[in-house]
Amino acid sequence: MIKVENITKSYGALMVLKGITLEIPEKKVVAIVGPSGAGKTTLLQIMGTLGRADSGQVLINGENVAQLNDRQLAKFRNTHIGFVFQFHHLLPEFTALENVCMPALIAGKGMATATKKSTELLKMLGLSDRLDHKPSELSGGEQQRVAVARALVNNPTVILADEPSGNLDSRNKEELHKLFFMLRDQLGQTFVVVTHDKDLAQMADLQVGMNDGLLCP
Repeated sequence: MIKVENITKSYGALMVLKGITLEIPEKKVVAIVGPSGAGKTTLLQIMGTLGRADSGQVLINGENVAQLNDRQLAKFRNTHIGFVFQFHHLLPEFTALENVCMPALIAGKGMATATKKSTELLKMLGLSDRLDHKPSELSGGEQQRVAVARALVNNPTVILADEPSGNLDSRNKEELHKLFFMLRDQLGQTFVVVTHDKDLAQMADLQVGMNDGLLCP
């Protein structure tokens, strides 16, 4: 469970978030929508502990992440939060399987355990014949599915996705969106997705609107 309570954030004189309070339900796909500059990505970064709020707090499974030091925060982020971005950010010199294993190995899991889990996820996502392919050998849709598998490998509390289909063609975009709902149903996975895609927003279990640093009523 994620609770955001009265979050504010400014960059210089520009106040980007103006007191956001939000609760993310478990095992749901939540879409955050709104115009560019509304504060959506800033909110997602603070929820994902990639940035710190000026005031307010973020509670993830009851843990106030603002009270963690940088080392604790990095460990917490790796085990509790998965990320999917518009660009896949896969390491080019490693295979799909090796890329997915990385967060598990960082979390201290053995190679055999990490490989088994990563292989299962890639097979679930339709990539059983792409395990040994490097990112440059994969299509854009396949690269994003590898990124989703990587986000899932540590069984995170939530996956945060920032415009995950923004760089995909219409067919791969639709497949990626269906994938989120399949993972919600099969794994009970929670997703928070920042998106401009109206189809995805309408499919979501909950749609949260933002404008000018505030939630829309």
